[in-house]
Amino acid sequence: MNDDEAGGRVFFSSTGRTFGEEDELCVLSVGVDIGSSTSHLVFSRIMLERLDSRYVVTERESFYQSDILLTPYSADGEIDAAALGAFIARQYKDAKIDPDEIDTGALILTGVAVRRRNARRIGELFAAQTGKMVAVSAGDSLETVMAAYGSGAAARSIRAAAPVMNVDVGGGTSKIAVCADGKVSDVTAVDVGARLVVIDGNRRIVRLEEAGRRFGAELGLKLEPGAVLSEPDAQKLAGRMADALFEAMNGDAPRAGGSGLLRLDPLGFRGAIADVSFSGGVSEYIYGGEAKAFGDIGPQLAAALRTRLKDWGPQLVRPEARIRATVIGASQYTMQVSGSTIFVAPMETLPLRNVPVIAPALALDGEAIDSAAIASAIKAALKRLDLGDGRSPVAIFIPWRGSATFRRLDDFCKGVAAGLDAVLAKGHPIVLAGDGDVGGLIGIHYCEEMKFQNPIVSIDGLELKEFDYIDIGAILDTSGAVPVVIKSLIFPTSAGVGKDWEAERALSSA
Repeated sequence: MNDDEAGGRVFFSSTGRTFGEEDELCVLSVGVDIGSSTSHLVFSRIMLERLDSRYVVTERESFYQSDILLTPYSADGEIDAAALGAFIARQYKDAKIDPDEIDTGALILTGVAVRRRNARRIGELFAAQTGKMVAVSAGDSLETVMAAYGSGAAARSIRAAAPVMNVDVGGGTSKIAVCADGKVSDVTAVDVGARLVVIDGNRRIVRLEEAGRRFGAELGLKLEPGAVLSEPDAQKLAGRMADALFEAMNGDAPRAGGSGLLRLDPLGFRGAIADVSFSGGVSEYIYGGEAKAFGDIGPQLAAALRTRLKDWGPQLVRPEARIRATVIGASQYTMQVSGSTIFVAPMETLPLRNVPVIAPALALDGEAIDSAAIASAIKAALKRLDLGDGRSPVAIFIPWRGSATFRRLDDFCKGVAAGLDAVLAKGHPIVLAGDGDVGGLIGIHYCEEMKFQNPIVSIDGLELKEFDYIDIGAILDTSGAVPVVIKSLIFPTSAGVGKDWEAERALSSA
């Protein structure tokens, strides 16, 4: 959506098309995943049909998947932005897509790549180059959740009617998620990955992460740039990493070289796991999708994991996606128009762009509203999606239920303000988006009763979920409503349907 709005029309990026004038729309979307180990793109076509005041997705086709690039690094250890730029430009050319044709998309920086000094600059650079995109630096928690959804594990847990696990093994980190009832219920991340040690064609070490050095020291291996990593030593290193990963999968807190390896709290889940899937680059070796080595210990790590799986218990199953699990496609584009019971102050707060949505579990059905419970649910959602540091505004989806009495509104508003304290402390607006018709009342309460100092945007009549990002346009003079463009990461929803379960059992015993 461009900043220019005329006559209540909302324009697509660089296309001149408008919402509201066509019953069917086709948009082009791109997903870009820059990870510590690999980088790749996926281009999609998304068909939208108008349904009342909103457009809904009726068809999605991923028509081009790029080559998998080993993420390039410069001599000083930073991501090589020039090499990445050349790769992305080549993929656009091969897909026969001009960047100006892209309507929407998502760019994700993950794993060790996020922690490089120039990661944010790279994210901003590519977001600007590749169209109207959501740019996300995915921390450990968010990346774990995204991989669980992208692999299909969350959807698979519905069919299994039992908790399942997904383990995303990348180049610098491994992410573990327990899924139940279609949702991610527990996550952790650990410093285990195939490219903690990178070697050249002569087996000399060309890049070494600190966690790789600690694993080596524990085994009595002196790992340093220029040293040779023999095949037996690579197998020992991979075996030790696999042991650490399984410790984390069992809820323990593994250590190496005297230091902890967990990047998040250990798993709290202690129940039975029905099955386990693997995603990420190393999963290609686990499932036989790749045999070639790429200058790391991916093949050895996969072999060590397969060996330990035989005695672990839960069945090994195939995920919906492996190396591309973190960002399956691009973003989908939808639009909804918020109702007229809205509140915006000051008016200059709008428009807002690429605001992430959180959908905390809010207890709003009872006669009374517990402010402390509201605050706790919001803080938990912020932590799960790596938004707790307040670096950006967030929109809270509010499924309002019950009456809008003064006491209920007051307790609710106080709970939300407490839950968003880190966000509001940075001066960001409070952004609330509900499915009812109390947006105006909530906004007025903040402004008149609580004398709230931060900007306020309270809108309603919307359906949102986590992994949505929203653009909120300026108020339309003709209706008093606001246009809301919603960009959603698309994940599998049919995991397990039509699967060859005999083949899955054969895989688990192979």
